[in-house]
Amino acid sequence: MTYIYNFADVQAVDVAVAGGKGVGLGNLVRAGLPVPQGFVLTTAAYEAFVDANGIQSRIQELAALPAEAVPQDYEDASAAIRDLFTGGTMPAAIAYELAAAYERLRFGGDAVDGERGDRDDGAPVAVRSSATAEDLASASFAGQQETYLNVRGAEALDVAVIDCWSSLWTARAMAYREREGIAPGDVRLAVVVQRMVEAEAAGVMFTANPANGRRDQIAISAAWGLGESVVSGTVTTDDLVVEAGTGRVLSRRTAEKEVMTVYADHAADVVPDSGAPDRGADVVPDRRAADQGGTTEQPVPAALRNRAVLDDEAAAALARYGTRISDYFRTPQDIEWARADGNFFMLQSRPITALPEPVADTPDTWPLPYPRGLYFRASIVEQLPDPLSPLFADLIDGSVTRSLKSLMNEAVGSEVVRDGDVGLPTINGYAYYYYRSAAMWRVMAKAPGAMLALARGKAHMGVTGWEEFSHPRYKQVLKDWSAKSMGELSGEELLEGVRTLLDAGTVYYTAVESVIPIAATSEISFRAYYDKLIRRAGDPPAETFLLGYDSEPIRAEKSLYDLASWAREIEGLASAILKQPTAALAESQRGWLPPASMDPALWQQWRPRFQAHLDRFGHAVYNLDFASPVPADDPSALLDTVKFYLRGQGNDPHERQRLSAARREDQTERILARLGRTRLGRSRRAPFIRLLRWAQKSAPVREDALADVGLAWPLIRRMLLELGQRLVYSGVIARPADVFWLRQQELQSAVEFGLAAPQPPGTAEPLAPVAVAITGAARPVRADVVEERKMLWRGQAKAAAPQLLPETRWMKRTFESMMPARSQEQQGDVIKGVGASAGRVSAPARVLGGPQDFGQMAPGEVLVARITTPAWTSLFAMASAVVTDVGGPLSHSSIVAREYGIPAVLGTGVATQRLTSGQQITVDGDAGTVTVEHPSG
Repeated sequence: MTYIYNFADVQAVDVAVAGGKGVGLGNLVRAGLPVPQGFVLTTAAYEAFVDANGIQSRIQELAALPAEAVPQDYEDASAAIRDLFTGGTMPAAIAYELAAAYERLRFGGDAVDGERGDRDDGAPVAVRSSATAEDLASASFAGQQETYLNVRGAEALDVAVIDCWSSLWTARAMAYREREGIAPGDVRLAVVVQRMVEAEAAGVMFTANPANGRRDQIAISAAWGLGESVVSGTVTTDDLVVEAGTGRVLSRRTAEKEVMTVYADHAADVVPDSGAPDRGADVVPDRRAADQGGTTEQPVPAALRNRAVLDDEAAAALARYGTRISDYFRTPQDIEWARADGNFFMLQSRPITALPEPVADTPDTWPLPYPRGLYFRASIVEQLPDPLSPLFADLIDGSVTRSLKSLMNEAVGSEVVRDGDVGLPTINGYAYYYYRSAAMWRVMAKAPGAMLALARGKAHMGVTGWEEFSHPRYKQVLKDWSAKSMGELSGEELLEGVRTLLDAGTVYYTAVESVIPIAATSEISFRAYYDKLIRRAGDPPAETFLLGYDSEPIRAEKSLYDLASWAREIEGLASAILKQPTAALAESQRGWLPPASMDPALWQQWRPRFQAHLDRFGHAVYNLDFASPVPADDPSALLDTVKFYLRGQGNDPHERQRLSAARREDQTERILARLGRTRLGRSRRAPFIRLLRWAQKSAPVREDALADVGLAWPLIRRMLLELGQRLVYSGVIARPADVFWLRQQELQSAVEFGLAAPQPPGTAEPLAPVAVAITGAARPVRADVVEERKMLWRGQAKAAAPQLLPETRWMKRTFESMMPARSQEQQGDVIKGVGASAGRVSAPARVLGGPQDFGQMAPGEVLVARITTPAWTSLFAMASAVVTDVGGPLSHSSIVAREYGIPAVLGTGVATQRLTSGQQITVDGDAGTVTVEHPSG
């Protein structure tokens, strides 16, 4: 059998034979890239060496470390295994074939420019590991084995190959494979032998920018000399970012370069390159004597120390190679390159692992779409904490505008709001309430009368209007559309359903906005009356009289607790749920099959019970943008809460509510009894009772109303994802969820063009995409623009959106006190907000951007978020305190925090920007402050 493949022939074998690096180099040669000549010594040679020396069983015995093994255990095992290799003998067949291949490499073919050919002791080669679990898209394994540079002569090559084989068993490599779940018996090592380029410059090139994930930017690091000092991080490099399409240098940092790696001419021993041979691998001590070779470091000549390694033209030329390689592999690549006599050579290429999603630049200016207007992030916008998806932005603007105009004009009986006066436009993706300046003053002049009219139920507003009209109407519209068979609806009908349901939800939210101020006014009135005329020393705070009532978020929490209590009673069910990864449980909930390792009988008991909870409470929105999944779509956060209760953590919400209610009733009776003892007290008793009952009725209604805002959201999302699936079939978009990233007009045009027609029965995958056939596109026609919009959104999501625009002094002076968050200009270790629930707690912060982060929450941490909605309530059971950017003493966060008895500081404006997860903070709900704690000493 043959143990050797030239690079040009490697394409005929796979990773199991040539390893990841070997296959990568073979593909580079196949693609016509300039690659120094070389060959691969296959994994069969490794196996033959191990078998011939009888060391396989001993290797496996030493490598089988227990789960509790410590780093020193790995070091000891590694040393013992590597001694087995050092004491072995190269089989004659392998040695002969290796020597012959080396001679062909030394004398055959054209010499690569820049190679040293004037030495009698053999062509200088690099000997690199090429493991079967290396250079994969899922894990690079870079730096786990070793590389030997400037190896000269057949004897030195044999030694380097054996040492390279043994490096499969470095302590670091063994520990890494253990973490990745790769068994010791599942790995083999091929060896790449490659003629060296005596580079004047070398470095690394990423065909996507690792700093921001941008696929249209190429990042290059460059230094003088050989490239190993670059990949090991032992020298300071020049760093450039090049625009992939044009070759234009976008940024450049030219470093002062003090040392460079060069050939160690006449060195006594062949040693691994200094630092980290193959992306950080350790230098092997006590190398056996061999022929001349190796590398060393020397000072950079003074003339080159501050000179750019690559000028703009050279950087563009190198970037073009990067683009060719990335296009060939169809995934971003991490490439090592060298330059000799002005020519570039590609030394290896591997997929970039852990590359972030592409992110556009974070905006730092806030241009106004309509200059003569005022912009506010309040009210409904509070439940839109992130930039909007394009489709939602287009649809919600018109829906809110129609609803607001109708409400205001009905409330005051005249054309107060005219066309163009109000809207919900986006600035840098963030939603703002917009009022034309003149309209603002007209609305404010009518506001007191309008609020009174709404409180009395005009235009179906207020608590009565919500209970008797708005809520029932919303549910009826949802019921009507839920009865339709989605798969049989045309694209036009689906889009009509989305618009109808969204309009119904917007009208409903407008009604809720009339309930919120009523609830707020009732609590403010009661609190003021109680604190000024009733409360004495030793009396409880006003909120004591408002706790212990049921509301939809509290009912949802009790439902999860009851689920956990029931699961404990079913033998084996609680432990089965706790053993399953939350993601697996959530995925199985969307289908019918149980998780792979769960007893089907237990699953059949659990799934319908949990589904009943989702059917009732799964519409609670984390974010009003329908691009964000609701719990009905992704119940992961709720499953984590169930697990929390199954572990015996948290308090019984039924008992907590009972104790709050008992304390409330006891304190009420005590206050009433005291008031009845004096004439003055009796005169204050009736107003106290009236205000108390008003506040007690209004607060739960507010939470009930808010909890049902997203009632139609699960159906809207199913309709849009059905449209998305049809557009995938038609070749318009790549994934069903990409429909959220289309503009309204794009979706409308696709529907009108017939690209969203129902799919043929039994169709699971795109068969003959209509749009691709029409346009000749090689990929979905809107795929690129969708990715660009997602990239833009990620950059926008890092911005801190101003609450008021324009940011003028008079705007801040006039309206800032009315806004739901404090100034974003706070500095120092003390962040000020509004104390919304009393108490003081010191604990680690947990900053959550949304439901995708909920799994990071650990019991006892402080929940830090831009805002919380009723859908966040399940996390309050785990939290020791709550801090938000947006909110006030009468917001959802405040009400629920008081029910849970945990401190809350809301409306800080900057908490999610200033705090980081794990940071120790003190939350003082009485003072309304959050203090960053610094470790002493």
